[in-house]
Amino acid sequence: MLNSVFLFLNLGGGEIFIVILMIVMFFGSDKLPGIAKGLGKGLREINDAKNQIQAEISKGTEGFKEELQKHTSEIQAEITKAGEGMKKQLEDAGSMVKEEGKAIEDTMK
Repeated sequence: MLNSVFLFLNLGGGEIFIVILMIVMFFGSDKLPGIAKGLGKGLREINDAKNQIQAEISKGTEGFKEELQKHTSEIQAEITKAGEGMKKQLEDAGSMVKEEGKAIEDTMK
């Protein structure tokens, strides 16, 4: 991640060294561990907040997801039922056509 930040900022090794040197000069070497600790703690808190938000969203959409699955199952059952009815009607129509064809054939003889 840090590498991509440096690429984005177009920083090379020399520039990074100068930035670190300026930070050490500005804050002092005794305050750097505290600053790093504070940055780490801040990043951890941001990560925890992100995870909490994701959990809340997942929990909030769970009922919607179950409802959607229920309706999807009902629709699939209705489609299957309608398909079976159409198949039966087609079979009946095919039988009638065969019977009519046989009747016409018998009449022609």
